[in-house]
Amino acid sequence: MNMVNFLDAAILGIVEGLTEFLPVSSTGHLILAGHLLGIPDTAFLKSFEIAIQLGAIGAVLVLYWRSFLEMSVVKRLAVAFLPTGIIGLATYRFIKEFLLGNETVVLASLAVGGIVLIIFELWHRESESAVAHTRDMSYRQAFLIGLFQAIAIVPGVSRSGATIIGGLLTGLQRVAIVEFSFLLAVPTMGAATAFDLLKNYSAFSVADIWFLSIGFITAFLVALLVIRFFLRFVRTQTFVSFGIYRILVALLFFLILM
Repeated sequence: MNMVNFLDAAILGIVEGLTEFLPVSSTGHLILAGHLLGIPDTAFLKSFEIAIQLGAIGAVLVLYWRSFLEMSVVKRLAVAFLPTGIIGLATYRFIKEFLLGNETVVLASLAVGGIVLIIFELWHRESESAVAHTRDMSYRQAFLIGLFQAIAIVPGVSRSGATIIGGLLTGLQRVAIVEFSFLLAVPTMGAATAFDLLKNYSAFSVADIWFLSIGFITAFLVALLVIRFFLRFVRTQTFVSFGIYRILVALLFFLILM
């Protein structure tokens, strides 16, 4: 039974738009937001949380549509998506049944991910030869970034955070990997959403289209603002603040849930 109302749909859309492209885990925040709103952890809610990602995808398409016309970029996106697609398809049932909605997994992933971000930033030094443009990255770099992204199938890890760390480790500049992470979200989230809707379309009624629309629109509008903010942020700041935020959120929700 669908227990999501219009206000819930709008709030979840805002949470999705705010967190999808930041290294804080949108899935983790959606799960925790659903708990705070008192929404039952149903198959519909899990599919709804996946489906509203299309709003965030729409924001990337609006801002970066020219990049998807460059074959050099498209080829690298295809290579990066390959490991994520294979691993995601192989583990879909396990993730959907046992990890999505698991607040313990989310809190642990948020905390550990925050610690990793802080340690990484204190250790990492960008090379002068780091790749400055997505089109110039090697296929090996693209594939390795895809492997890092696959770690984010665990709720709370953060797809954005995993790809950014992977990109920096393989020799990309910050702005380059952040933009590539935006672009890689399109095939990754698009495929995940399409696959889930194909599997679970029966969980949606005609009336649910309205709730999906609210979630989609709010996620789209908020994501437009967040993408612009994040690009400005990474030009002058590190990700330490996001690491601290993740740890604080994990501790706060641990206290709430306990």
